Amino acid sequence: MLSALANIFKIPELRQKIIFTLIMFAVFRMGTHIPVPGGNPSVIEQLFNNGSLFGLLDLFSGGALSKFSIFAMSITPYINAAIIIQLLTVVIPTLEQWSKEGEEGHKKTTKVTRYLTVALAFLQAIGMSIGLKAAILNPGVVSILIISITLTAGTVFLMWIGEQITAQGVGNGISLIIFAGIVAALPKNLGKIYHYLQAGTISYFNVFFFAVIALAMIVFVILIQQGYRRVPISYAKRVVGQKAYGGHSSHIPLKVNQAGVIPIIFASSVLMFPVTIAQFIQVQWVKTIAGYFAWGTPLQTTLYALLIIFFTYFYTAVTVKISDMAENLKKYGGFIPGIRPGKPTEEYLDHVMTRITLAGAFFLAFIAILPTMIAGATHIDGVNFGGTALLIVVGVALDTMKQIESMVVMRHYQGFMK
Repeated sequence: MLSALANIFKIPELRQKIIFTLIMFAVFRMGTHIPVPGGNPSVIEQLFNNGSLFGLLDLFSGGALSKFSIFAMSITPYINAAIIIQLLTVVIPTLEQWSKEGEEGHKKTTKVTRYLTVALAFLQAIGMSIGLKAAILNPGVVSILIISITLTAGTVFLMWIGEQITAQGVGNGISLIIFAGIVAALPKNLGKIYHYLQAGTISYFNVFFFAVIALAMIVFVILIQQGYRRVPISYAKRVVGQKAYGGHSSHIPLKVNQAGVIPIIFASSVLMFPVTIAQFIQVQWVKTIAGYFAWGTPLQTTLYALLIIFFTYFYTAVTVKISDMAENLKKYGGFIPGIRPGKPTEEYLDHVMTRITLAGAFFLAFIAILPTMIAGATHIDGVNFGGTALLIVVGVALDTMKQIESMVVMRHYQGFMK
């Protein structure tokens, strides 16, 4: 195993890519400690010590949000822009055409995504600056505008770092930035657990129980992330001249968790809306209603799970083109044994996809509400490493390892993944 891992550094190109990625990580981590001009980090840090949704957002930014640094918004506006463009592809013919134009179409889509990222980042920065006015030393219009421009520039710089990692480093740069932020927060979270132990707030049994749950969840997430339903495909034999083509069998891998963490992001955004609005409206009944949507309440948890299930089906239906899949099978002479090509194949694939998406939806809902369940069972609050973060870390780690593995094997070295 160790010798197989050592093969990674025997390939000059791969070694350079890994070093470049680590350098970009270092730049990202340094940026999380540079505060915005006119900010007061000590005030805002008090909001992120209760394990709430703010704590989860701070986790994704690698602690930059609680420090009110230039990277406080992390790469979130870019992710939102990419999701919006992907959803609009279904309803806007131009975007749909670009998606079919290969590399040139991808460049056009990326350009539009960048512009949308800047717009969303600036709007989010203004909202964040107004909402966190208490953390600004001189909360005037000029200060808010300067901070908003600084936060927007920080997000754009992170977007550039992510694209550079994708082009010259290893793995998907945007995903790795979120990955680095979550992993960087681990020592702080472990320190909180140690502090609870020293203070006598929790017992060693609570810590052991927490560790067992964490290990079990890692195994569970890996199994689901790697889970596929293989639909068998056969290809009819074609004779052209004196040569025979086709006649072989294959399969369509339908992923159990096709939507990834996007339904969780959607559901979180919807539930954040009433709480955010209540911060700006000083009316008692509005604040009372918003209180029911506070993080961890029974109503919020139930709605959270239901919204995740809904958005899992919605996003899967938008991104997985069952009709195109059936049409391509028919076009290239493929068929599912026992199912007629065309409409019957489409209906069968849709039926299979609906069933496995249900399993994926329940999995995501369970993962999302897991932090609340763990906090209640172990009495360990404020440790912002829940199921969502675990899902991202495991997914990004597996994808990056697969890319490195393919580069190692391609150069005739022994791989390290089984």
